[in-house]
Amino acid sequence: MRVMVIGGDGYCGWPTALRLSRRGHSIGIVDNLSRRRIGLELGVDSLVPISSLNERVAAWSEIGGKRIEAYQIDVAEDFAALKDLVAVYHPDAIIHFGEQRSVPYSMMDAPTGLYTLRNNLMGTANLLEALVQTATDAHVIHLGSIGVYGYETVGYEIPEGYQRVRRVDEFGNLGPEHETLHPFNPVSKYHLTKALDHIGMAYYAAKHGVRATDLCQGTVWGAETEETRRDPRLANRFDYDPVYGTVLNRFALQAALGEPISVYGTGEQTRAFIHMDDVLSCIEGALAAPPDRGNQVKVVNQITECMSINTLAQLFSDLSESEIRHIPSPRSEPEENELTASNQGVIEFGVQPTLVSRSSVSNLIEFAGHYADFVDPEQLYPPSTTEQLAPAD
Repeated sequence: MRVMVIGGDGYCGWPTALRLSRRGHSIGIVDNLSRRRIGLELGVDSLVPISSLNERVAAWSEIGGKRIEAYQIDVAEDFAALKDLVAVYHPDAIIHFGEQRSVPYSMMDAPTGLYTLRNNLMGTANLLEALVQTATDAHVIHLGSIGVYGYETVGYEIPEGYQRVRRVDEFGNLGPEHETLHPFNPVSKYHLTKALDHIGMAYYAAKHGVRATDLCQGTVWGAETEETRRDPRLANRFDYDPVYGTVLNRFALQAALGEPISVYGTGEQTRAFIHMDDVLSCIEGALAAPPDRGNQVKVVNQITECMSINTLAQLFSDLSESEIRHIPSPRSEPEENELTASNQGVIEFGVQPTLVSRSSVSNLIEFAGHYADFVDPEQLYPPSTTEQLAPAD
C-alpha cells in the first residue's frame, strides 16, 4: 500500500512509519515538527536523544530500509499544500497521528488550549476535505482516545463506539432497538478535539463515503521497537516531563534514579493502557480491515488492560528503591474511578499483548536507567510540588 503517516515524526508516528515500511508499504511522512518546537518552548526534551526527521529517514535507507518520503506541511494551516500532496501521492491509507497529544498542554492556559483546538480540529477537517476535493478513496485511520468517554464511573463496560438503545414511553413500553453513538464526556480540551474529530469523520463518512477507523487509544507506554533498536539514529523519543511524559515512562525513570514515584492525587484513578508494540499491531490490523465505503466510522478501543495508578506505582516501587509519594494533582479529573471497556477489536486484530508485569516493568526501568545522564531533574515533577511531596499512607 501507499500509506501517508501524518505526525510521522512523533512518539507513535515514527515507529509506525518504520514498521509499515519494513512490511513493504510505501511510506510518506507528513509533519509540521510542532512537537519539537513545543519542547523548545517549554524547555523540555526527550530522555533519549533523537535525530532530526531528515536524519532519521536517511538512516533508515542507509541500513537497508525502504525509502521513506518526508514532507514538512502544517495540515491544520496549509490546506492547499495538503490537498496537492494527497492528489500527487495517491495514498491507499492515511494514518492520522498529527495532533497535539498532551492533555496537560491543552489545559495549561488559553494559548495552548486554543492551539490544541485549532491544530487538532482543523488538521482533521482539512484532511477529510482534501480527500473529497481530490476524489481520493483512502482509508483514514485516526488516533483517538479512550478518554473521550470521560473518567466517571459508569457501572458498565464501555462499548466500542456504539451502543444499542430502546426508547421507553410514559407507560413503560419499549420501542424498537436502534444503534447510537455512545455519549462523549471529554475531560480536557485535548479529549474534546478527539470527540469532535469523530463527529467530523462520521459526517464525511455519511455524506461523502469517506472510509474511516477511529482508534480510541489508552495510555501508550514502551521505549523501543524492533525497528528503532537497529540504529541510534532511529531511536524514538521518551518523554518523562509532567507535560508530555506518560505515566509508565515517568514512573520508570523515577524508579531508575531511585527518586520518589509521584502519584497524582489519591492514585485511585483507573486508566487504560497499551504497549507501543501492540499499537503497531493494531495499526496493521486496521490497515488490513478497512470499513466499506458508505459504512459508519469503525471504532476500536485500542487498549489491552485497565488498572489503577496506585497498583501501577506499587509495582514500580517493588522493583526499585523508590518510595511512593502522593502530590496534588495538576489535572481536573475525578479523584477515583472504575473503568472497563470492550477491546473486541484488538482481539479480532490478533494482537498478542505485552502487558504490565514485573518483567516488562523491569525492562522499562533498565532502559530508562541507561539514559540517566540526560535527565533534567527539574522536569521529573510538576512545578511547585517538590516541597509538597508527602509519603504515601
